[in-house]
Amino acid sequence: MSLAASLFDTLLLTDWNTRVVVLGTSMFGCAAGVVGTFLVLRKRALLGDTVSHAMLPGVVTAFLVMQAFGAGGKSFAGLLLGAALAGMAAAMAIPVLRRATRLKDDAIMGVVLGGGFGLGIALLGVAQSLPGGNQAGLESFIYGRTASMVRSDAVGIGVTACVALLVSALLAKEFRLLCFDEAFGRSIGRRERLLDLGLMLLAVGVTVVGLQAVGLILVIALLIIPAAAARFWTDNFIRVVVLAGFIGAGACWVGASISALAPKLPAGAIIVLTLAGMFCVSMALGARRGGIRRVGSALLLRKRTGRQHLLRAASEFMESSGCAAWRIEDLRPMRSWSASRLAGLHRKAARTGDIQRSGRGWTLTPSGAEAAARVVRNHRLWEIFLIRHADIAASHVDRDADFVEHVLGDELVAELESMLDTPDPPRSPHPIRGSA
Repeated sequence: MSLAASLFDTLLLTDWNTRVVVLGTSMFGCAAGVVGTFLVLRKRALLGDTVSHAMLPGVVTAFLVMQAFGAGGKSFAGLLLGAALAGMAAAMAIPVLRRATRLKDDAIMGVVLGGGFGLGIALLGVAQSLPGGNQAGLESFIYGRTASMVRSDAVGIGVTACVALLVSALLAKEFRLLCFDEAFGRSIGRRERLLDLGLMLLAVGVTVVGLQAVGLILVIALLIIPAAAARFWTDNFIRVVVLAGFIGAGACWVGASISALAPKLPAGAIIVLTLAGMFCVSMALGARRGGIRRVGSALLLRKRTGRQHLLRAASEFMESSGCAAWRIEDLRPMRSWSASRLAGLHRKAARTGDIQRSGRGWTLTPSGAEAAARVVRNHRLWEIFLIRHADIAASHVDRDADFVEHVLGDELVAELESMLDTPDPPRSPHPIRGSA
């Protein structure tokens, strides 16, 4: 079959096995992204990793028990039951240890993770020394077995994903309070410990079904990376949750499809690499916190701040000296400007029409004079606010370049404006020197 035909069949999901794997992993990715968002916002990003690693001794113990009672150790349902019990035990051990000790959550999770995984590896060595232990497929729980997923596995993942999404939707308001303001939640009767335990058990359920998709080592990526990537695009809680679900599902769809086109590539690893790629794209292009946007905003802020500093310095110099124009060297003492920086600000202000040449010096244009008056007014209002309401000495007032209307309410702005109408409004005795 040609590459084009294989690509066509993969995109349309015409192959039965490809359809099962892609749909099964996509449903898991959606549920993991949604539940993982609550963990990230709750600052429990390590919980998924802790629970997944602590599941290994449960899996191996379930195998040993089934072997001992002659039930065979290859029952996948029995192994998953052992993983679920071990995961719930690990999740419940965290709040118990938190109350019994003074350790922080990250330290407790590290203890449970390391102890559980170490116990699991030790039991795995014992299990593999038994007859049939090497053929039990216990390693698939560590690395995942995406390519061998069958219809019953996909159905189980789908049911678990739907339950997790339904519970997340029904408890979204409670989880939101738990993540952002648990003190307020307690004051209105929300049971914090019960909700915290419910969130942990929800993470356990999602992690159990993720063992067969990507394995216990990589399942943490599907719980954490979608939520982390979504945060670069929006600050809205609901949008972050929904977007994280779409990112998780999309990464699983793309990763499983790539693995179907190149069977030698492990699906779990490709899914996680796809997630990492989506995270990098979000980090660079995110509409809310993306790197390009932040750099652009910083450059615009620097440009606007430089313009305001120049206009204010020019206005204050003309006010104090009584001159109608100034030379570049006249403004240098007013701030710690370098000669090249100050000359560059003058060139930019001349291009934007704020200042113009006047003989050997510079003067404000009508539009520049209006802008300078507004900047000076706002800075003096800001000074008054800090002196009157923040108890800061006039000689130590930090005269920022932000407009006061963005900081204070309309009523307080009107009050401060009335203060400026007094004969002797409080202001700094000297221009404040600062970095340019």
